[in-house]
Parts: sequence; C-alpha cells; structure tokens
Amino acid sequence: MSIEATKAFFSQYEMIDRIHEFPVSSATVELAAKALDCPPELIAKTMSFTLKKSDKTILIVIAGDAKIDNGKYKATFNERATMVKADQVEETIGHPVGGVCPFAIKADVDVYLDESLQRFERVFPACGSPNSAIELTIPELETYTRYKKWVDVCKNWPANEL
Repeated sequence: MSIEATKAFFSQYEMIDRIHEFPVSSATVELAAKALDCPPELIAKTMSFTLKKSDKTILIVIAGDAKIDNGKYKATFNERATMVKADQVEETIGHPVGGVCPFAIKADVDVYLDESLQRFERVFPACGSPNSAIELTIPELETYTRYKKWVDVCKNWPANEL
C-alpha cells in the first residue's frame, strides 16, 4: 500500500485529480502547511495507536493544532494511549511514517475522527506518502475514512481553551 493504493482508492470515486503530490516533504504538520500554503490547523494528522487489551490498531484523525490528551484518550478507550512503534507503522497500517492516512488502510484498522476537526469546512489529510495530501470537506472525510465514530480525545485547540 502507499500513495499508489490511495490513488487507486480515490480513483473509484473519480477523485484522483484532487490528490496533491509535492516536490518537497509534507511529512509533518508544519511541512504540509508550508507545501499547501495553508494554516497548520487545517492539516488533518492521522495518529496510530494500539489498543493492547484487544490487540487492535486504530487511527485517530485530528486537527493540526491539536494534541492527544491522555486522560480523554483513556476515558474513551479504557486504556492509556500507546502509539504504534515507528518501525511497525507501515506493516501494521499500510502507509509509511509521514504519509499515514485513513484511506486504503488494512481492513482490520479502525478509524476515529476527533472533534477538533469539526470547526473546519475542509481539511488536508496525507495520502499515503510523505509528500502528498488531499483536500476534503468534513462530510467527505467522514465518507472516505469509513470512520467508526467521532471522539473527543484532544487538547490544545481553541475550543478547549475556553
């Protein structure tokens, strides 16, 4: 899997032309925002975790300015946050570090969307490589990620600062 798998995934929806590939890295929020010339919070970063009790891998898509709140994560998933080890990401999910996205992933990986994204009309998740992204509306993100549910597991974004 990788960018080719993501392109194949989006080609079935006639959306392959919406994938951006950059001549520079977009592997971090800051680099992606620079490559796209957009605010960092619009980058939809995909974080990978292991649920140890069930030996399940999950992805949580969060806004670029948000960070995982360990207390909220534990309250939601009934265990502490354990990220997938970097050397196991590609094998476990199907995309390399820096290009992890919620599209064209392995069938046994569940996707969750964090509420930090709901304040935007559109966001930019990666597309399977450390130099790619796609612009999606929030309803499109819901459709194409085949997410399980919305969760509130983040801190450091404006709604949490009130």
